[in-house]
Amino acid sequence: MNAWFEALGRRFKEAARKEGVEIAQPELDAQVADEVLELARVAAHSKERRFAPLACFMAGVAAERLRQGGYASPGAEAAYLRAIHQALEAEPETTV
Repeated sequence: MNAWFEALGRRFKEAARKEGVEIAQPELDAQVADEVLELARVAAHSKERRFAPLACFMAGVAAERLRQGGYASPGAEAAYLRAIHQALEAEPETTV
């Protein structure tokens, strides 16, 4: 997505290696990133705005579980996340 996120991915990979675990370098798809940012926006405007970073973390966990379940397309992941943030945003007073 950009150099900062590429460097962060390398850091995650290196930190895992230091823990004795080999992982693929995490990558951030632009479509997925946009939907995670939208989720953060919705969460930040809820009663529990301080939970926005954790909502994004949960989105990442859910996206990875989707991949493990057979979602191979970043577009499908983005659509999944979009449905979540749109449903939250449609609620009268969003409480994430």
